[in-house]
Amino acid sequence: MSVKVQRTGTCRWRIPREGKMRTDGLVFASEKMIEAIREENALQQVANVATLPGIVGPSIAMPDIHWGYGFPIGGVAAFDPEEGIVSPGGVGYDINCGVRLLRSEMENDEVRSRLKELADALYRNVPSGVGSERRDLRLTEAETRRVLQKGARWAVEQGFGSETDLLHIEEGGTLPGADAEVVSSRALERGRAQLGTLGSGNHFLEVQEVETIGNQEAAEALGLFPGQVVVTIHTGSRGLGYQVCDDYIRVMRQASRKYGIELPDPQLCSAPLTSPEGKQYLAAMAAAANFAFANRQLITAWVRESFEQIFRKSAAEMRLSVIYDVCHNIAKYETHRFEGKERRLCVHRKGATRAFPPGHPETPELYRKIGQPVLIPGDMGRYSYVLVGTHGGFEETFGSTCHGAGRVLSRHAAKKLSRGQNIIAGLAARGILVRAAGRATVAEEISEAYKDVMEVVNVVQEAGIGKIVARLRPMAVIKG
Repeated sequence: MSVKVQRTGTCRWRIPREGKMRTDGLVFASEKMIEAIREENALQQVANVATLPGIVGPSIAMPDIHWGYGFPIGGVAAFDPEEGIVSPGGVGYDINCGVRLLRSEMENDEVRSRLKELADALYRNVPSGVGSERRDLRLTEAETRRVLQKGARWAVEQGFGSETDLLHIEEGGTLPGADAEVVSSRALERGRAQLGTLGSGNHFLEVQEVETIGNQEAAEALGLFPGQVVVTIHTGSRGLGYQVCDDYIRVMRQASRKYGIELPDPQLCSAPLTSPEGKQYLAAMAAAANFAFANRQLITAWVRESFEQIFRKSAAEMRLSVIYDVCHNIAKYETHRFEGKERRLCVHRKGATRAFPPGHPETPELYRKIGQPVLIPGDMGRYSYVLVGTHGGFEETFGSTCHGAGRVLSRHAAKKLSRGQNIIAGLAARGILVRAAGRATVAEEISEAYKDVMEVVNVVQEAGIGKIVARLRPMAVIKG
């Protein structure tokens, strides 16, 4: 079925309510993007989400929208706590896949002279690839359960970082309501050996240079300056999160039938937020999210260790500190103002990032004047961006914005396109070193597989749902 789309304003497109939709769809995109988006099934997925019980406001899609499991990737939807539902498809398989950005006091020239050694050290110290493990960090099942309850705080208590790190992580690095008892033994087993590892696919660790500054006041508040070396970590909850999602999709299929939830797509299987199944999923999801926070905290420790090995300085001397860490596959309760009233809502963000505005109490005090940092990775051959949240975004998108560039080619199509190319040599010729477990992952992640993230963040800025602070250029990329 063809989905109708109407332009309603700057970079805004409406999918009008029809059929069993309970609300409109709202898509943020340029005219060029919307033509490409029409060609895939993602707009139908936006309309499908609009049929779910208890949805509040529109079914929203960000400019990095593409087809996903149930919800589109780039999808945002808020639900009433009494009448609404929770859906694993609205969170995704990689629960709390997210991004962390570290600043340093080091500049491009100093790091470039030792970049090969640094890339080798990072690749050696941060395990990556399918099934990767950190062999010197083997957890018992009981200790894994403690990770699921405490998140990044567990890692700090073990000596991997400081309390200051926790101040600069969404939710302080511990999502409330987690219950390790509702996580299956299979999920626990998959996670036990994978803490502190990148994994594969689009996950990465990048050493980057601050290339340009778009907002001087915000850049100064974040401690960013041109030529500075920073590090981005992009990974999530590994096999544990995948298993939690898989386990609860089976639960939700039964729950959808039990509670009479009519679904336009079985991948939207859901349970009422008030139901035992809904509460159990949120508790298991929070546990997986905490695993992901701890995962990024440990990788931060390995990054600091690698810099210390190569530059013979302490992490404190290099001021390798966390700017921010933000989730982009999550569902959680938040307070928002809707139609003039304060309401507690369960906000699903799947491939979308929280972007709270200046003055919001959940924005770290250091950044409260400028708004919450928003970290938008691009692809390994171009650039990534740092943004901050806005009041406009908080009012229109439940404090959400995009999460990355968004794929335009499947992994199979990307591999096919890259045949005959020496991608790693080509990137090296442009000053970007790549360390990867194999050619296949690199082939899947070529720049052509993604939208140009500059076009995505320009839409975000033009629509007023985020403000560009800085552009980051890759220097060294560690892939699975």
